[in-house]
Amino acid sequence: MIELNPYQILENKRVRLEPMQWDHFSHLLPICLEHPTLLRYSPPNFGTKAALEAYFEKNLALQKEKRKCPWVIYDKQQEAYAGSTSYLNISLHDKRLEIGSTWLAPAHQRTGLNRNCKYLLLTHAFTQLQIERVELKTDLRNEQSRKAILAIGATYEGALRSHTLLSDGHRRDTAYYSILRSEWDTIRERVFASYE
Repeated sequence: MIELNPYQILENKRVRLEPMQWDHFSHLLPICLEHPTLLRYSPPNFGTKAALEAYFEKNLALQKEKRKCPWVIYDKQQEAYAGSTSYLNISLHDKRLEIGSTWLAPAHQRTGLNRNCKYLLLTHAFTQLQIERVELKTDLRNEQSRKAILAIGATYEGALRSHTLLSDGHRRDTAYYSILRSEWDTIRERVFASYE
């Protein structure tokens, strides 16, 4: 079986995905404090120092257990830390994982940065880890995220109703998407040809 290394750096000419560590906290805290509603469609609390500390503690514990691979996103073009993304819900036995827990400061949104991140994560999943199925999911209300997921070639599989409890008490309907290994070559050529 392929060994998962949650401490591996992934990078191309635009972005470097650095395995999350406490040294990153001071870089992400200003984003958290300046944009407290950034994770309004996601389960974790956000927007305070205590919330970000809890976020780091949980992610680093799961990283140590190889149950999640959280990365901090460094935008080489803007020379700044921009947010975070992860592999989660990992099942190497089933050759399946999810790309998610992705958030970017508004200054880095719609700049091509997220698509570069997805290219690195998908390439690593399908090439190095030999994954057969990559899942992506988002709040059914999050139109920006849903459009971005479709734009990278993922297939919409439907919505799970009342699926996840958010920190504000809302029970979100979760939209599910996937990309299969058998689809990756075509998607890579069609969507990510300039990211090689």
